[in-house]
Amino acid sequence: MTKSEINQINTEEVLDKYRAAGKIHQQIMKEARDKIKVGMNVYEYARFIDERIIELGGGSAFPVNISMNEEAAHDTPLFNDPRVFGEDVVKIDVGVHVDGYIADGAMTIDLSGKYDGLVKASEEGLKAAIDTVKAGVTTQAIGAAVEDTITSLGFNPVRNLMGHGLSQYTFHDEPSVPNINHPGFNTVLRVGDTIAIEPFATDGEGFVENGSIKEIYSQIKMKPTRVPFVRKVLNQIQEFNGLAFAKRWLESDKLDLAMIQLEREGIITCYPVLVEVSGGFVAQSEHTLIVTEDGCEVTTRG
Repeated sequence: MTKSEINQINTEEVLDKYRAAGKIHQQIMKEARDKIKVGMNVYEYARFIDERIIELGGGSAFPVNISMNEEAAHDTPLFNDPRVFGEDVVKIDVGVHVDGYIADGAMTIDLSGKYDGLVKASEEGLKAAIDTVKAGVTTQAIGAAVEDTITSLGFNPVRNLMGHGLSQYTFHDEPSVPNINHPGFNTVLRVGDTIAIEPFATDGEGFVENGSIKEIYSQIKMKPTRVPFVRKVLNQIQEFNGLAFAKRWLESDKLDLAMIQLEREGIITCYPVLVEVSGGFVAQSEHTLIVTEDGCEVTTRG
């Protein structure tokens, strides 16, 4: 079986697990929307989401991304992070899994009340993409629908961010799903493909670059390490089965040193915060879809 075939659903049991993860995700997002407010501590908000995923019977597919304003993705709080929400444009990206089968979805909440149009652009881009999806459609066509919708509303899609396939314990699988009409991305969708579509809209130039903050990692190689304190951290990391994790989830009195060593040895990789290059504000909307013959089933939409 090739990697591109792995994310196809081939049993009712697998479909049920994707749906179960989606149900948990729907509940988490409802509670997350109700709970957020100006002045709330960002770390306590993230911890609430982490704990509710477990309480509802799922696992975290990746640390909740709480990215604000010009940040597009990959910001998650450090342990006891002192930051609080202000009048920010907040992207909340949550991944839930049931036995490794993932529901991935995001929303943008404008706590300033000044960026309704930007939020709407990402939401409408996602709606247009969902309306486009069915077996036989190319990922290029999805990107074209996203780009046409966002630009028609006066904003730019983020050109170097895209959606992706999902498979068991793999949160970024084939195919890549662009947010623009790009001929280099022309995978034909098949019945049973599972994909996450995530349009990003911005009032900036439409490109992101790596920022300086990195709190999200994943294991990419199985390799022993000789140093005892590094091995202790690696043992904790292996419990995530290759899914992304937050540094705040690990315990060690030499955690920073262990992470540096594991990254140097190529055992783990980091996901730096992604920032819009011109400082433009960014909005994100995302759902997980299962492709059908004449459309799709959206597991993360209630």
